Amino acid sequence: MKNNDSRLLPSPPSLIAALRAGFDSITNHIALILFPIALDLYLWLGPHLRLKQLIESVVSQLVALYALQDGGARETLDVIKEAWMEVAAQLNLFAALRSYPVGIPSMMASLSPEAHPAGAPLMWEIDSLSGVFVVWVLITGLGLAAGTLFFDVVSQAVLFGKIDWAETLEQWPKKILQVLLLALFWFGVLVGVSVPGSLIVSVVALGGLTLAQCALFFYGGLLLWLFFHLLLSPHGIFVYGQKALKSIQTSFLLTRQTWLSTALFFLAVFILGRGLDMLWQVPPETSWLALVGVIGHGFVATGLLAASFIYYRDAYQWMKNRSYRENILQNRA
Repeated sequence: MKNNDSRLLPSPPSLIAALRAGFDSITNHIALILFPIALDLYLWLGPHLRLKQLIESVVSQLVALYALQDGGARETLDVIKEAWMEVAAQLNLFAALRSYPVGIPSMMASLSPEAHPAGAPLMWEIDSLSGVFVVWVLITGLGLAAGTLFFDVVSQAVLFGKIDWAETLEQWPKKILQVLLLALFWFGVLVGVSVPGSLIVSVVALGGLTLAQCALFFYGGLLLWLFFHLLLSPHGIFVYGQKALKSIQTSFLLTRQTWLSTALFFLAVFILGRGLDMLWQVPPETSWLALVGVIGHGFVATGLLAASFIYYRDAYQWMKNRSYRENILQNRA
């Protein structure tokens, strides 16, 4: 009887099948890789929006202030200032176009190249904190809107084998709203955990280095646990047209019931994505050969996103079937 009942329970979703089907779908809709390619080309060859002058001004004032209080720390302060100058030289605010949790994948967003084969990019400066905030919000909003379109067309190509552009554009504003709500939820979770977490770590650190390391380990584990359960939260919006809150609830429930296979799936996605990125980044940013890396990254990143939609659909159906068949077994008992 137990053997018959066990056959009623469905098999969990297949990691390999999802990856294979995802890349097959993108091969049949190869034009979709133009989204990440276009973003990377803009961040590589286009103008940069920098905060160099603003950061240099703020850091110089802080270093001068601390130097007056403690003249012996001048060498340390100079090292810190030099490190911040390097950050300021590489920072490109347009990298915020690679938004989270929904956004177009980008390799150049993390590299922030300072040069390209044709020379140096055009540099634009922002010299006020209020201007930085306003521009960052606008760029991030644009990234979320473009990412919403990208996620939607990839999900359609994967799940239906075709893209209905008329329906996509009609539903685009509604899905942007849900994505914005989801992004605000992610941001709220990050702030809600980080603020009290940093205070607790600071207090615990007074008790010694060992306690501080334990507190940091616990804090990092809590963040990892929370965002692991949120990794699939965008997918319900695009696969089943769910509202942001419902999609979040589904992500938590689905991840809790398939935590091992979901963890293995995202581990495989991370290894494939990051491992191949190391290959794509071999050509220097000043060589046109880097274009090969941009194209390769675009294909792999789009294929992995497609695979995640297939995995989500299969895992969701598995969860529903399991619940239904468990009810049957309970009724038989």
